[in-house]
Amino acid sequence: MSDSNLILDLQHITKTYPGVVALNDVSLQIRRGEVHALVGENGAGKSTLIKSFSGAQTPDSGNIIIDGETFSKLTPQLSEEKGVGVIYQEFNLVNELSVAENVFLGHSPLRHGLFIDRKIMNEKAKELFKTLDIEINPDMLVSQLTVGYQQMVEIAKALSMNAKIIVMDEPSAPLTNVEVEHLFKVIHTLKEQEVTVIYISHRLDEIFAISDRVSVMRDGQLITTMDTKDIVDEKELIKLMVGREFNEKFPPKPDCIKNEVALEVKNLSGNGVENISFEVHNGEILGFGGLIGAGRTETAELLFGAKQKTGGRVILNGKEINCKSTGEAIKEGIAYVPEDRKRQGILADISIRENITMAILTRIASLSLVNKKAERTIVDKYYRELKIKTPTLEQLVKHLSGGNQQKVVVAKWLASEPTLIILDEPTRGIDVGAKYEIYKLINQLVEMGKAVIMISSEMEELIGMSDRIVVLCEGHKTGMLERREFSQEKILELASMSKQTN
Repeated sequence: MSDSNLILDLQHITKTYPGVVALNDVSLQIRRGEVHALVGENGAGKSTLIKSFSGAQTPDSGNIIIDGETFSKLTPQLSEEKGVGVIYQEFNLVNELSVAENVFLGHSPLRHGLFIDRKIMNEKAKELFKTLDIEINPDMLVSQLTVGYQQMVEIAKALSMNAKIIVMDEPSAPLTNVEVEHLFKVIHTLKEQEVTVIYISHRLDEIFAISDRVSVMRDGQLITTMDTKDIVDEKELIKLMVGREFNEKFPPKPDCIKNEVALEVKNLSGNGVENISFEVHNGEILGFGGLIGAGRTETAELLFGAKQKTGGRVILNGKEINCKSTGEAIKEGIAYVPEDRKRQGILADISIRENITMAILTRIASLSLVNKKAERTIVDKYYRELKIKTPTLEQLVKHLSGGNQQKVVVAKWLASEPTLIILDEPTRGIDVGAKYEIYKLINQLVEMGKAVIMISSEMEELIGMSDRIVVLCEGHKTGMLERREFSQEKILELASMSKQTN
């Protein structure tokens, strides 16, 4: 490969943290104008590698060559100047500013060198969106845009900085299927303009659909780089990622549904949903299907006391409850693993140990003193069962990979020994191996007789794990499917229906 074809050449990059080798002598070459997928389990080193050439972290050793220029370290500003743009899962946008203001934040065109020239700024923003073949009003506030369009603003922002390399970290995670298709069209447009896209995703079907080459990382090392067309199937890619054969995506389903009804919901209304009725049995996984905005999370928030219902009844273990706070819900035996783990699920600046036991302190403490032996027993149990990757349980949660952060959230709620556990997108942003471990744990919960509500936007997951599926659309229940009725077509049909009483 000639040097002119290379846009990024990473040579022998090594990065260590206390007790962890995050990157071990990684060398990787990225071609100009290609879509290069980067895959691996959580903790494999993907994020650290990205941070090493985006200037967020400094490697211990190695060289970074961007378009022929060699660096031993970079700052975020220097990396941007050299043409690297990174779009993280959590967008770096200011909701109170307009689209154009966000696109040119920090480098707005000026009039007379003093005042922001809004006319020129809006015109340039329109030109950028035109190159991406999309229409967005540059005067709109970012807060008024859908998640998919906010992502387009992030891409335009990177292009406004003359980005030659755009890194997309789990870009499809918050998007609808239609928005994902649109994203792929934009990526194709970028490729035609010889912009290199480095695409990180745990959704392997996307890797095959969009990428030219795939690099696989495992335990801080680069395992291989292959042309995507030469990879036989997902199983081959998964084996490279996890280092072993991986024949089943879902563990065998236990047959343990009991006759007792754990939760009965009658005509529940409020928080954007209306007249929702269903029941969950002990030992059952009730899936919640529907498109984004259908009312799945809104229903969960009502059950957990995070939002107040305006009507309907909630009966748990034969007792009618009316939780006006999350604290009341926890006392009644309801646990909720939220979709947004970083904002709602964890406290990033405290240890793994403290996160796992934060919901049960009243149970393991006396006179404000924590029973250390009881705490250790509980923390060790879920650390082992969930296989949380960490050198020590005193590690701050913010230093864990996304998948391991999710495991800590799950562990926290399992420690509360709930009757009903609500899992909202429990495997979002988690690799295949870690997903399987969480699926096994969910099965263990139902084997123990727990009732589980699982909200998932991944159709395969919803069908593979659920015993029955409630489908919502526009805040209304549009169907209830038994396992024998499951199909992607039927779920999508119900998810696209208008109001219907069931």
